[in-house]
Amino acid sequence: MPPADTDRTYEAHAETNGSGVGEIHTRQSVVRFDSSPTQGDELPGPADLLTSAFAACIIKNVERMGELLPFAFDLASVEVTAERQDRPPKVVRLGYVVTVVTDEPPHRVDLLHRNIQRHGTIFNTLAEVCEVSGTIKALPSR
Repeated sequence: MPPADTDRTYEAHAETNGSGVGEIHTRQSVVRFDSSPTQGDELPGPADLLTSAFAACIIKNVERMGELLPFAFDLASVEVTAERQDRPPKVVRLGYVVTVVTDEPPHRVDLLHRNIQRHGTIFNTLAEVCEVSGTIKALPSR
C-alpha cells in the first residue's frame, strides 16, 4: 500500500477516563472536550467542535483566497449557528455570516464568498448532509 498523502489525510485520537472530560490529540495539539452524558457549560461538546470546524474552514479559506485571488483584507471573522433536531439526532442547518474589513469592491467580496463556498473541505462536506446558508458583508478599512 502506498504511503498516505499527508495533505489529504487527517488523523485524531480521542480518549476519556469516564470523568466527563475527553481529549482529542491531533497533530501537535490536544483539545479538551465535554464527553459527559449531558452538556456542560465549560468545555465544547462534539456539536460545538463540528460548528467550530466549519468556522475554521471558512476563516482558512478567507486567508487562502486572500493569497490566491489576491484579496486584501485587514480582518475577517465569522459567526456560525448550528441547529440540530432530536430524532434522529443530527445537525440539520448551519447558518453563517462572514465579515471582512476590506476596501475591495463589492464584486470582489462576492467572488471571495463564492470561493469560500466552492473550495472549503468542511464546508462542502457539511453542505452535502444539511442545509448551509450564509452571507458575507464588508466593512471599510479605517
